Amino acid sequence: MKPGKNDISIKRKISLRKLVELQKHTWQMCEAFGLDNKIDNYKGMRPISFYRWDLDCILNVLDMALNDEKECPDKRDEGYIELYELYMDLKKDYEYTYED
Repeated sequence: MKPGKNDISIKRKISLRKLVELQKHTWQMCEAFGLDNKIDNYKGMRPISFYRWDLDCILNVLDMALNDEKECPDKRDEGYIELYELYMDLKKDYEYTYED
């Protein structure tokens, strides 16, 4: 999808540990028009831009992963905690930017 002139992007830097956890789930974003490659290629050096449709996809994938016992069996695991923190940060940014 190509952004229009009124589409707002969110720019944020993702820490390396959170990025590693997010990249484990990009295979579920394969139909999101390059979002999986965008996240896989991101190195965490500069802020990355996400549009509303990108965040919709990421939040849905993270929600499914966090609630799947096979993906995250131990809720006290450091990877789970990092992924949950990223989910909450992105959700807060999404609500602040796009909710009326």
